[in-house]
Amino acid sequence: MTKEAFKNLFDRYFDAVRSYLVYKGADREMATDIAQDVFMRIWEKQLPVNEKTAVGLLYKIAGDMFISKYRHQMLETNYLNAIRYNIHDMSPEDQIRYDELKVNLAKALASLNEKQRTVFLMARLDGLKYHEIAERLNISVKAVEKRMSNTLAFLKNYLSR
Repeated sequence: MTKEAFKNLFDRYFDAVRSYLVYKGADREMATDIAQDVFMRIWEKQLPVNEKTAVGLLYKIAGDMFISKYRHQMLETNYLNAIRYNIHDMSPEDQIRYDELKVNLAKALASLNEKQRTVFLMARLDGLKYHEIAERLNISVKAVEKRMSNTLAFLKNYLSR
């Protein structure tokens, strides 16, 4: 795809894709980010797009990206909500440390790649065994172990800062 063809595609459909994402439930900021990612994917992959197939492809990619982002946010929210401590037994200093840890954990989870985050949350939040995660994701148990190992090392490093 030439730069000019891509620019025309972007200029013609960006607002429509962004509006579509807002209609699906994204806020304006998220819709803009996802719409930009959709066009970046088209450009990076150099997908052969003609005028007739462009609209369907753009909406398909946008919808898939929105669902992925939504699932990511739901996993994060569910994980953070699952962390429960008895706040009444904490001193004010412990409460402050706990709140800081919770914020840092959310940032750390957000910076993980989707594969690592998914495996970590399935194991920790849903309580699934590695072989169950492997079956659900259609990957090997070794792949689950490696992702979990890398995730735990990353979290340890990130949270110890």
